[in-house]
Amino acid sequence: MARPHNKKNEQKRPFTSKDRSTEAWQRRKNCKRLAELSENEPAVQQLEELVFGHAYSTLEDEDVEVPPQQKKEKQAVLAQSDDESEARLRPPPTKKAAWIDEDDYLEEEVDMKHPFRSYLTRGEAESSMTKEKLRHRMKDQFQKAMGGAPAWAVSGATKVTKDDEEEEEEDDEDDLLRRTGNLVGSSDQLSSGILRMKKCPSTNVARPSDDSLTSLQFHPSAQVALTAGLDGALSLFQVDGKTNGQIQSIHLDRFPVHKARFTREGDAVVATGLRNKMFYVYDMMEGRVMPVPHVRGLRESRVKEFCVCPEGGALLLTGSRGYLHRLTLKTKEVVSSMKINGEVVDVALSADGSKVFVHSEDGEVYVWDARSSRCLCKFFDDGCVAGTAIAASPDGHYLACGSRSGVVNLYRQEACLNSANPKPLKAFMNLVTPASALAFNPSSEILAMASRHEDEAVKLVHLASATVFSNFPIFKSKVLYRTSCMDFSPHGGFFSLANNKGYAPLFRLLHYKSF
Repeated sequence: MARPHNKKNEQKRPFTSKDRSTEAWQRRKNCKRLAELSENEPAVQQLEELVFGHAYSTLEDEDVEVPPQQKKEKQAVLAQSDDESEARLRPPPTKKAAWIDEDDYLEEEVDMKHPFRSYLTRGEAESSMTKEKLRHRMKDQFQKAMGGAPAWAVSGATKVTKDDEEEEEEDDEDDLLRRTGNLVGSSDQLSSGILRMKKCPSTNVARPSDDSLTSLQFHPSAQVALTAGLDGALSLFQVDGKTNGQIQSIHLDRFPVHKARFTREGDAVVATGLRNKMFYVYDMMEGRVMPVPHVRGLRESRVKEFCVCPEGGALLLTGSRGYLHRLTLKTKEVVSSMKINGEVVDVALSADGSKVFVHSEDGEVYVWDARSSRCLCKFFDDGCVAGTAIAASPDGHYLACGSRSGVVNLYRQEACLNSANPKPLKAFMNLVTPASALAFNPSSEILAMASRHEDEAVKLVHLASATVFSNFPIFKSKVLYRTSCMDFSPHGGFFSLANNKGYAPLFRLLHYKSF
């Protein structure tokens, strides 16, 4: 019986000298055939050498020299192969358009005078803007409001080490030294043309007045506003531009309030009526209302108009027949008096309280020294027949005088003190009814003008350029009505008005960062 074939049982035959000679003969035969092929088809040989390596290369004969003709043919094949590879990697040529429409490349202009886009402009010159520029402007505005782009939103953002920061700073310094151009940043000065603002809920939205508002004022140090009106109510509100919550409201029985003001320290409120000699002092610290029925040394039938002196805890009362009386709140008595020719229509005090500016019914302006009660100078308001209002800027540079014709003249205070006939810097004729209220903002960059004889008769002036802001008032619905009083917050961030509808419209001035 034959044994089945098994690989495990099969033994390997040893490699003999006969096998070596057979293998050498077979190798020589193959080399001979390749040599014949090389003589007939040199291009084929070169291609084989390029793909599979040199046919004659072995461990023993690597240093064999190649004939010059074969070298040239090999280099030509390699160059041809490189050209073909580059041609495959090269992108296909773009085809030229047969026809081009020039209208496709026109940049469409967007009207920037619209109230919803006016806050994006940086001056009166930007009345229109391309869509691409508007997109970048809106992106910058959003990133500025959000404090810059977050790290997770930046593509390819990596963790920055301390060494990377130092290298980046060095690169920035080198780049700064290499560049030339405008390296000055944007100015903090208010620009003219468009005033960036936002409409907020009314200052007294938590408690509207039942009658006309006659007074409105922001607290000198706190984020609080005071409103008062003919309904006899004194109300305090926490102004945040969103809810404006009510803090407290005091009702004065049968006492229509004509004017209400915070004292210099802001710890009390003084309120006067329409036909009474008596006035009230509301102590906010103690929560107590104190009537003042009589003032020693005051011979007036009523106390109506007054100003709070910036120093000394005193009031400057406007009397009849051209008198001004200075009384102290501590003792409730008159300490000095001043008199002008004609009737007093309005009074303004300098920021330090050293000077008193008085506008008379005859259009004459008087400047008094508050400490000595001495008249320093007087002049006629240019072109004024009957004066109605006056205001002095907090920085001591400007003096604004309003008249019955609606014209508001802007003067330099220095010129008013040194000249008997000063000329106004600018006469604003935007109001067509008597100018009844004037107010400067704390930085003396804006002058607010208003008339209570017409609805929406309010204008804001850019003082540096002596031009009126074109976007105020521009609203879809009427919100201002007849304005009797205006005020700016301590740092100019808010602007509010008191009107005859019992509301105090409030606006956020976006140029100013603080309240």
